[in-house]
Amino acid sequence: MAETKQQVEQAEVSVEEKLKALYSLQKVDSEVDKIKTLRGELPLEVQDLEDEIAGLETRISKYQDEIKELETAISNKKNEIVDAENLIKKYKEQQNNVRNNREFDSLSKEIEFQTLEIQLCEKRIKEFTQQVEDKKETIDSSNKLLEERQGDLNSKKSELDEIVNDTQKEEEELNHKSKEILNSVEDRLATAYKKIRKNARNGLAVVSVERDACGGCFNKIPPQRQLDIKSRKKIIVCEYCGRILVDPELSEEV
Repeated sequence: MAETKQQVEQAEVSVEEKLKALYSLQKVDSEVDKIKTLRGELPLEVQDLEDEIAGLETRISKYQDEIKELETAISNKKNEIVDAENLIKKYKEQQNNVRNNREFDSLSKEIEFQTLEIQLCEKRIKEFTQQVEDKKETIDSSNKLLEERQGDLNSKKSELDEIVNDTQKEEEELNHKSKEILNSVEDRLATAYKKIRKNARNGLAVVSVERDACGGCFNKIPPQRQLDIKSRKKIIVCEYCGRILVDPELSEEV
């Protein structure tokens, strides 16, 4: 398969130039990391507050719907009481015109049944009314909490927006520069760089030798290995943390 122009160009790049490109890439990406550190946990805090507010609004809306259902049930029970009272009145009038005791007893049972129905409705009305009061109290406390969280959100968003506005242009320029450098690095090295950077606690994939030690994990580097690094003839990684190593002079040049 014929090599692409980019592959040919990358093959012609010396190890020293590759190291300089990687170290430059690291410097740019570290600047982006600093901007993200400046934002800190604000984006996550904003998201958490937005989720909590959405949950509170859903909760309040649910309780409001339940209150409407309970108020409808109370109204229905009041109507049932009116109907039962009308029936009792009707049955009492009929008792005045009965022909025998059996009819009178039958109407008395109906009156007793309707009286029990009224008592049951009154009991249900009392229960539903208490539930409405409880839910209204919950809505009031939820509204107070919602107001507090909304204030927190506005404060956090204002703080985040201020940081983003101050750093957005710089971050965009750095990201553009990072992509440009990354495109100039051969795919194998670019993949290795991304993998090391992802696994590194501080995002450092390329570090210089500092005081005879790795600038990432601070483990000592043998003198012969330091000479190999300084020669810039091959890509050398730290045997302890796997970071790509460059000599101090190269880091100063970059």
